[in-house]
Amino acid sequence: MKHARFLLSPPQSPPSKWMVLAAVSSGAFLASLDGSIVNIALPTLVKSLHTEFAYVQWVVLAYLLTVVSLILPLGRLGDTLGKKAIYGWGFMIFTLGSGLCGRATTLTGLVAFRVIQGIGAAMVMALGFAIVTEAFPAKERGRAIGILSALCGVAIALGPVIGGVLIERFTWQWIFWVNLPMGIAGCIMVYRHVPATAPSTGESVDLRTAMALTLALATLLAGLTWAQKWGVANPVALVFATGCLVSATGFVLLEKRAAAPLIDLALFADRQFSINLATGVIVFVTYAGVIVLLPFFLEAVAGFSTAKAGLLMTTIPLMLGLVSPVSGAAADKFGSRPVTLAGMCLFLLAYGSAAFLNSHTQVPGIVWRFMILGCAMGVFMSPNNSAIMGAVPPSRLGIASGMLTMARTLGQILGVAVVGAFWALSTSLHSGNTVGISPGTATTAATLAGFHDTFILLCFLTLAGIFLAAREVVKDPRDPDPGLTTSDNRLLPPG
Repeated sequence: MKHARFLLSPPQSPPSKWMVLAAVSSGAFLASLDGSIVNIALPTLVKSLHTEFAYVQWVVLAYLLTVVSLILPLGRLGDTLGKKAIYGWGFMIFTLGSGLCGRATTLTGLVAFRVIQGIGAAMVMALGFAIVTEAFPAKERGRAIGILSALCGVAIALGPVIGGVLIERFTWQWIFWVNLPMGIAGCIMVYRHVPATAPSTGESVDLRTAMALTLALATLLAGLTWAQKWGVANPVALVFATGCLVSATGFVLLEKRAAAPLIDLALFADRQFSINLATGVIVFVTYAGVIVLLPFFLEAVAGFSTAKAGLLMTTIPLMLGLVSPVSGAAADKFGSRPVTLAGMCLFLLAYGSAAFLNSHTQVPGIVWRFMILGCAMGVFMSPNNSAIMGAVPPSRLGIASGMLTMARTLGQILGVAVVGAFWALSTSLHSGNTVGISPGTATTAATLAGFHDTFILLCFLTLAGIFLAAREVVKDPRDPDPGLTTSDNRLLPPG
């Protein structure tokens, strides 16, 4: 209880909204960073841990699966128990998990410790946007969320860069140990600057639906992993597919009967909320898939070292960081709909141009494609997040923040698993195999052909998102009054 009071105790003076943003940003940055920092290490881990691409993916997937499974229960728990305590404890657990990951000596141990990291990250990521939304007035919310979104996006893209440098100069364990000093500093910032707000609801949290969702996602990912190794028609892969279908059905049934469902279906009555959430999932499916695969292209096809591959990928977070705050301010002025549509069009240009990459492409040809990709995410993410959080009433900010983070993390999971599986399958077919093989053992030509097919797939997925976003722009290019918490004025809080 002493430690609980430590985290719940408010600062002696009212905190600055910008210091609240800084404290929350430190946690969001680290949690997002660790979701992607191992990407550049995957080729190294395959060799160091004597495993294959299909299995080493679980170093990424275990972390993301834990986050997406817990994000909604923790978002609701933040509404019922208060946000500061959960956020602070999450920071501590995340930092502990980072130290344990650095001590792992086997793939199994590393995956297990990544689950601990994921628990802490889920506690941090579930409530970050809600805390910032409470700290800032509506007229400044877009800029604040733009900064937070920029840091999250920069962290996701910067992970391979930092990882590449650490692996080249030290060992892969340092990609986890680097979190320790930043994690300790972040815990102190949360205690000093994040206010302890009163709970807004008294609802309970039903963990059965969270377990059903976890099982559905776990069987889906296990099936994809097995299919990469043994083929999609393998009986074990089909068993996993059946388990996914049964678990997903159970999740839907439990949600319908739950007194306090994890997913607040009433929020989807607002088109601004539902459309922006759907396009966000599509964007992160494509983006996360690309971020995972680019190190393999740069090292296996282009022939760059790990450090140089990471250095080239700095182009993406640099452009994202430069563009995202400007995009958030533009959304405040012009509305989020045309800005998000422009971002999705840039994604289409980035993936379409990447389909023409080959082993002879020079560094400038790689860099300008990466610049477009970074600009695309920077333009899209800030107004998308702001539109989602601005469409919900104050009492539902915690669950909306959790749903936003879950959508982003679910997109990352599907991006890593589905896009990775598609690339592995395409590479196998171009190698003349009907059963999956490890892309690391395929010829350069087959690997490159797999990349081309994958980028074409991403173009089609992006076109689907553009269609959704364009319909909203045609109807009305401007958003509802950004001061409203919902499109229905009757749901606004009194006064």
